[in-house]
Amino acid sequence: MKNTMKRKVNGFPENFLWGGALAANQCEGAFDVDGKGLCIADVNEFHDDIDIKKKSNKELDTKYILEAIHAGKEDGRYFPKRWGIDFYNRYREDLVLLAGMGINTLRTSINWARIYPNGDDRKPNEAGLLFYDRLIDEMLKNGLEPMITVSHYEMPLHLALQYNGWHNRKLIDFFVQYCQTLFDRYHTKVKKWILVNQINLISHESFNHLGIPSDRVEDLPGKKYQAVHNEMVACARATGYAHEKYPDLEIGMMVYNEPVYGLTTRPEDQLAALKHNQMEYFFSDVLLRGTYPGYAFRYFDEKGIVVEFGEKDEEDLKNTCDFASFSYYYSSTVSAESYENGNRTVFNENLPANEWGWSYDPVGLRITLNEWYDRYQVPIYITENGSGFFDKVEKDGKIQDPYRINYYREHLLAVQEALRDGVDVRGYYAWGPIDIISCSSSEMSKRYGFIYVDQDDYGNGSLKRTEKDSYFWYRDIVISNGKKLQDVK
Repeated sequence: MKNTMKRKVNGFPENFLWGGALAANQCEGAFDVDGKGLCIADVNEFHDDIDIKKKSNKELDTKYILEAIHAGKEDGRYFPKRWGIDFYNRYREDLVLLAGMGINTLRTSINWARIYPNGDDRKPNEAGLLFYDRLIDEMLKNGLEPMITVSHYEMPLHLALQYNGWHNRKLIDFFVQYCQTLFDRYHTKVKKWILVNQINLISHESFNHLGIPSDRVEDLPGKKYQAVHNEMVACARATGYAHEKYPDLEIGMMVYNEPVYGLTTRPEDQLAALKHNQMEYFFSDVLLRGTYPGYAFRYFDEKGIVVEFGEKDEEDLKNTCDFASFSYYYSSTVSAESYENGNRTVFNENLPANEWGWSYDPVGLRITLNEWYDRYQVPIYITENGSGFFDKVEKDGKIQDPYRINYYREHLLAVQEALRDGVDVRGYYAWGPIDIISCSSSEMSKRYGFIYVDQDDYGNGSLKRTEKDSYFWYRDIVISNGKKLQDVK
């Protein structure tokens, strides 16, 4: 009798985590209550006079930051992340709505500035901890396993102004203290942690991530690698603490994943894609393998970048993460010429795109999952996936969004195919399951959610929550554990 090998997975496993993902700075609001300090997202400004395809978080200098701190609606300037969607006060009813989709997990972040208002405080703010006590308990009450991000663009603004953000090694100790506070407080309730959201975003979203005022250092592009080195050392030290004290905790790393293809079949374009993608893998290579890869040293040499290591940094970096996670929104291309011209990516003309110019590439998600698993052989979580759309409320109050349903259906089918390929995908988190403030453009009208929130870009509206058609579609998919993907349209 012949022995035959059995396929491990032929679809979504029974213990698959179906969820959604939020960020404190985009949903909570209440930016100045209960002892919270200002965080870097609180100075993200909404502009209505910029083409939506060009909206993004720019580098900020000291002068702008100091002006923004004291500016607001009364000056005709809008900082929507200060009010979010009032999740801080409405989280109970929002969690009931989210759980109503059948999801079994929710990813959100803890706002660093609620716990350590200045970042360098000796003791945490108990009022901030009490809020997250209540939030996490309510998540568990609704059957939502928490996945908590420690740092998601919520660095205390004081650390940027006083220390130049992550460029200063003093932030290593501040961050480790913050992590220890959270692990000690929540280790019995939260088992899955992501230390830094999209740690590789150092070219765009740079100030939001690293907190370096652009006028404080020379050669900012090069200095960003020193900053992210300090950050990775801090992550490794925090991981080591968690592994030693609470071995049942799972510590993950996360990157923004934008697969880049060669623009043409020319070998030169393919080599450019390889070089680009290597330096995106750099961050996960360090955090999952525990050492700097050779290609990074060559890149630094060619660019004249100097990264200074502390005495124990190499040993600390051996404290590697337990799982990999990434956001996935779209893909791009690169040519030899665009790579040499500032490593600029090129829009893929073969793909459709939304109004903001974000392409639509479900096949890219399957490719990404396979490449990641081939590279690391660790569990993978897709911790953000989605697309922004303009939604219209019909006269009967309903929101019909077949475009969103189609987006998620095609991407979930790609996840299913990756599972069949043998990739160890443990969970899927739709980005922004309830409408929140956009990260990149600080606008409300760029909507991702299955739940509509009645609020405009200027903070006007009733804040009423309404389920969109996609809410009920996603519920059917989740309840069937993906089986209805084939027949639910």
